[in-house]
Amino acid sequence: MPKIPPNTFGAAFGLSGLAGAWSTAANHGLVPGGIGRALLVLAAVIWLVTLVAYLIGGSVRTDLVHPIFAPFVSLAVITPILLSAGLHPYAPSLSTVLTDTFIALAVVHGAWFTGQLIYAEFAIDQLHPGYFLPTVAGGLVAATSAAQIGQHALGRVMFGYGMVCWLVLGSIILARLFFRPALPTLLLPTLAIEVAPAAVASLAWFALNGGVIDMMAQFLAGYGVLMALAQLRLLPLFVRLKFSIGFWAFTFAWAAVASALLHWVTNDVLAWLILIAITALVGAIAVRSLMALAKGTLFPAK
Repeated sequence: MPKIPPNTFGAAFGLSGLAGAWSTAANHGLVPGGIGRALLVLAAVIWLVTLVAYLIGGSVRTDLVHPIFAPFVSLAVITPILLSAGLHPYAPSLSTVLTDTFIALAVVHGAWFTGQLIYAEFAIDQLHPGYFLPTVAGGLVAATSAAQIGQHALGRVMFGYGMVCWLVLGSIILARLFFRPALPTLLLPTLAIEVAPAAVASLAWFALNGGVIDMMAQFLAGYGVLMALAQLRLLPLFVRLKFSIGFWAFTFAWAAVASALLHWVTNDVLAWLILIAITALVGAIAVRSLMALAKGTLFPAK
């Protein structure tokens, strides 16, 4: 059995993001709500299968302190925050318990990861955009989910947690990308994660303020537009890449952008185009993943 890297959890994370985009469209009356719910169930199944496979075929202890893989371990506890919040309309008590439990686990892991950065000897060239995941993604996803289950005070706390971590880590990671050697080839897909913080922060803010496009939403959108457009310059890098499990880094990041855009768009045709585009992206990566899995090339060699 090949070693299962922790970024394999990106598949369930990306499908959860796609479910969020369809749910956002449903909330705006564009599509039936059942599609988003079905995608969330699929994401839950993929997360559970990945968790079992990772515990059997992964190396958890090594990954937790690995300078490259460590941030991706957080996806094991961040993804079920989204899944648990999705249960709320059907089992509110269970949803609340599960959501709060996984938020607590995400905070514990984020704190441990932050301490590990201080304790261990990491080199600046080992940083990559995946370092956003434990605290920035963890905090902002938790903020969104807490608000969705009615815990707005907790949501505001987690929004602050994620935003401050974004301000700190965002500057450091961009400095590394600007002024240090290029990322290794296998990590180049993580550059797509640069579009995620502004989009996920926007979704958290919309969940907290009831979907109002206010000054804060406009503030976040401004930076989000910059980072989304910057990806155009990176297309030559992306099109040359050999497919790997790392391509799932594109999915949640752009699904979050799509969900955020759906809050702004008032034209149904444009909203449909956004929804079709993100579904096609995630679907294409899913199909390529299944093909690579069948060929035994999805995961890197040991």
